[in-house]
Amino acid sequence: MHLTSANSINVGRWLPQQFYYFYALQQWQHEQVPVISVPSGNFGNICAGLLAQASGLPVKHFIAACNINDVFTDYIHSGGFDPRPAVPTVSNAMDVGNPSNFFRILQLLENDHAKVRRQVSSFSINDDLTLKTIANVYEDHHYLCDPHGAVAYYMLQKYVEQHPGSKGIFLETAHPAKFANVVSEAIGEQIEMPSRMKELLKRKKQCIQIEPDFEALKEFLFYKEVLVK
Repeated sequence: MHLTSANSINVGRWLPQQFYYFYALQQWQHEQVPVISVPSGNFGNICAGLLAQASGLPVKHFIAACNINDVFTDYIHSGGFDPRPAVPTVSNAMDVGNPSNFFRILQLLENDHAKVRRQVSSFSINDDLTLKTIANVYEDHHYLCDPHGAVAYYMLQKYVEQHPGSKGIFLETAHPAKFANVVSEAIGEQIEMPSRMKELLKRKKQCIQIEPDFEALKEFLFYKEVLVK
């Protein structure tokens, strides 16, 4: 069977993400080359940014914004890579304890820790700060972040404070309505659901549970293939 993953383990997922960076720079209206803060879990998105930079995109610096799953942050500061089990957070797409794209970053930057540090900073924050950031951005700028974007915003804000005159871009990952309970808790009010999402929520959820086992997966896939034929 011809199967592939659709997550960032597959370079086919994040290679096209380079174009998001070029599209963002088309809208950039400042003379300074931007710093870009990327919410990072499995590090596919920031790999796309680094590849875009290698292709000629002007980027001053990248920030790998992490939640408490901070193995990359530790690597930046210590030079050691110590994978560990993921810890659940409100920014759950970033809950990765052993990012598969870590070694792709090293390859892009010639396996040179000093070079990685020159091009990428990394910091981490906990859920409390993430929720406070969602609330602060909403109150100050009337912009509603999703939890992952809030992590990236906080890191960019801190970087700019430490490097006066810098300007930058932070990346979001999804509409905040995808994380309605978390975002509503943060701002103290119910958020507006997009009309298309309202229609989806009316549909009956369909799922088939199988054991987390290769043989069970194989049996399910081949059984489904027989039914389709």
